[in-house]
Amino acid sequence: MIVFPAIDLKNGEVVRLAEGDMDRATVYGDDPAAQARLFAEAGASHLHVVDLDGSFAGSAQNREAVESIVAAFPGKVQLGGGIRTPVDVEGWLEAGVERIVIGTAALKDPQFVKDMARAHASRIVVAVDARDGMVATDGWAEVSDVSIVDMARRFEDAGVASLLFTDIGRDGLLKGVNIDATVGLARQVDIPVIASGGVKGLIDIDTLMQFAGDGIEGVITGRALYDGRLDLTAALRVAGGV
Repeated sequence: MIVFPAIDLKNGEVVRLAEGDMDRATVYGDDPAAQARLFAEAGASHLHVVDLDGSFAGSAQNREAVESIVAAFPGKVQLGGGIRTPVDVEGWLEAGVERIVIGTAALKDPQFVKDMARAHASRIVVAVDARDGMVATDGWAEVSDVSIVDMARRFEDAGVASLLFTDIGRDGLLKGVNIDATVGLARQVDIPVIASGGVKGLIDIDTLMQFAGDGIEGVITGRALYDGRLDLTAALRVAGGV
């Protein structure tokens, strides 16, 4: 199982939000590249980066910071936030990003996502962000009438690499991963699922590992790392079955 340390960007700084609320941001640093290097030194081979400003604006707003992270991190970078056109996707892939995370556009323009998944095999991740079981969009500011399972099933035959499932009600709050909802989704679709939202410590990593065979590909963790509640090296060891 892959552990993805998270770097969320707002105004060029490393932050974490509570429940996706931009007004509830905690700043953890002003050097995203340095943070990426720290995660690499701890043993991380994958990184999850989000352009938060881009999620709301609908286009890249932290390009310089993302480029600095890609240059500094020797592993694979997964990027989301405001990526809504073929030009966006292809530009980031050419810039060295390994996988592109598409959320809002996946609901509003599913054909775009399918086209990108077919054009860029195994490099497109669909973000299924949920509030009370329904898909949220536009930086989580809007909640749709589409269920997470219905949303996920739209992309089963498209060649999507993974589904990134986030329980918004737990994100950044250290409440623990919503294991039931995450594993439930993985069991109902044929696409690997990445868990996100609420990781509070090593117990979440260990519990998710028990369901790796059900289709849990990885887990994203942010605040628990920044607050010192989760040791990244230990998490990587558990996720690797060591």
